[in-house]
Amino acid sequence: MVAMTGPVDAPIPTVLIAGAGLGGLMLGSSIVISANILPVFEQLGIYEELKSISLPFSAVLMLDKKLGYLGDFCGPYHKIITGYEMHILSRPKLYDLLHRKVPEHKVSRGKKVLRTEEHGDRITAYCSDGTEYECNILVGADGAYSAVRQDMYKKLDEEGSLPLSDKENLSIAYINLVGISSPPNTEKYPELSETDRSIVRIIVGDNNDSCCYATIPNNQICWGIQIQLPEHEAKQLRSGNSEWGPESADAMLKEYEDFPCAFGGTMKDLFDTTPQHLISKVFLEEKIFQTWHRGRVVLIGDGAVMAMLDAVVLANCLYNMDDKSDESIEKAFSDYYKQRFFDAENKVNSSGIFTRILYGHI
Repeated sequence: MVAMTGPVDAPIPTVLIAGAGLGGLMLGSSIVISANILPVFEQLGIYEELKSISLPFSAVLMLDKKLGYLGDFCGPYHKIITGYEMHILSRPKLYDLLHRKVPEHKVSRGKKVLRTEEHGDRITAYCSDGTEYECNILVGADGAYSAVRQDMYKKLDEEGSLPLSDKENLSIAYINLVGISSPPNTEKYPELSETDRSIVRIIVGDNNDSCCYATIPNNQICWGIQIQLPEHEAKQLRSGNSEWGPESADAMLKEYEDFPCAFGGTMKDLFDTTPQHLISKVFLEEKIFQTWHRGRVVLIGDGAVMAMLDAVVLANCLYNMDDKSDESIEKAFSDYYKQRFFDAENKVNSSGIFTRILYGHI
């Protein structure tokens, strides 16, 4: 939970952000950072710090399970076109960087919004621990299963104005297991000697699966295993989905320990040098919701870079508000939606196609 601006009765609206993920932190102050978001890091004065904890890369090499060459993509044209190189870094490092830029007194930990109630020019968020927070604008940045969104959708459904598509479940498409390895013997992986540029490789498997690898600063290797799920398995898993965490990862680690590593050896070598708390298993889901705001509540996305773009556009729209009246808020939210929805929809669709080709092969 992140609070921004001043007292609730001040001329400037008080904004409460439910969720302190990458999108929430961006609004308050392994992941690939590309040109569409890098200018924001420059404006925040943290671009140089971002570069110090990441490595640029210009190509992704694709291999078969025998490490034979299949192809590559990206290339140097990216910087020529955009003026920026893409950077890769660990998600925890990026989170820590953004977290440090938000004053600690503005962050309340361990909070979960259960319901909201609007009254006049204010809205109150009621949390599971019995606490409540009053603000002028509530931003739901609390993930794909956002409690803020669910509360908002419940109200819209009772009013008869929630689109049918927004009532449908998210579509589970992939299982993703990721980790960050710190090999003690760096000589085993010559790629780690390349300290100026990340080496990124993907091994395409035989069973609608792939493994990806990337070197990052401090002699570490980010690795990931992606498996495309048949529809019947996806339906079975939907009810038991969890957020990022180490739960139930052991069986998958065992299954893939003999899978070849693109940098030599097997995946077991990377597993054995990855701390347990840096291993996460999650079900990746696809969906674009049609409804992003109601009254004094507005939502931002859940995908890392897209969530940060949402946060930047929303911040600009809030900054341009004349006052904190219902009319000004509706105008700001509508402008935000107009700027972001179609781009987000296109990205979800294109990302789904790209991911199916890259990881599912179908």
